[in-house]
Amino acid sequence: MKINCGTDIIEIDRIKDSVENIGDSFLSRVYTKNEIQYCESKKVQKYQHYAARFAAKEAVFKAISVLLDDKYSICWKDIEIINDEQGKPKVNLIGVNLKNVEQIDLSISHCKLYATANVVVVLK
Repeated sequence: MKINCGTDIIEIDRIKDSVENIGDSFLSRVYTKNEIQYCESKKVQKYQHYAARFAAKEAVFKAISVLLDDKYSICWKDIEIINDEQGKPKVNLIGVNLKNVEQIDLSISHCKLYATANVVVVLK
C-alpha cells in the first residue's frame, strides 16, 4: 500500500474575479453541472464554495499526477467534488480509470479570504 497526498489553497477573490469577469466560459470549463448547481445554491457564500472546489480539484490532481503519464491527460471536469448524504465532500472521478486507486479522502475548508483542500489517495 502506498499513500499520496495533495494540498492547495486559493484566494476566494481570484475565483470571484474569474466568475464575474469570464463568467459562464470559466464555470463550464472548470466545474460540472452538479458543482455549479451546488455552489449557486449557496447564494452569498457561493464564491467560497467555488474556491473550495477549485482547491480540491488542484489537490486531487497533485495527489494523482504521479499516476498519469504522457499518454493520459486529465481536465478540470474529470474531477468532480460532490457531497455525500451527510454533507462530507467526496471526489468523483469522471471517465478516469486509475486502477490502483483504492480510496480518495478529501477535506475542504474556507473562510472569508481563503479556501483550502487536502487530499489523501490510498493506492493498492
